[in-house]
Amino acid sequence: MKKIQILGTGCPKCKLLTANAEAAVKALGIEATIEKVEKIQDILKFGVMTTPALVVDGQVKSAGKVLGPEDIKKFLA
Repeated sequence: MKKIQILGTGCPKCKLLTANAEAAVKALGIEATIEKVEKIQDILKFGVMTTPALVVDGQVKSAGKVLGPEDIKKFLA
């Protein structure tokens, strides 16, 4: 099972990235947990300075932009 984390303080872009990640998981038909990381201290532990950020299985895949479902699927396949 994949572990997806969305790093962000809850802004509209963070919410959109979360929705896109959910859509990508659903489209691929895989099992994944999607967790929001909203505390600044926790976000900084990943070394991310710009949000929203996408983390898959502990690795930062994207920071500072909202990926669409198709882009996210590439990281999950």
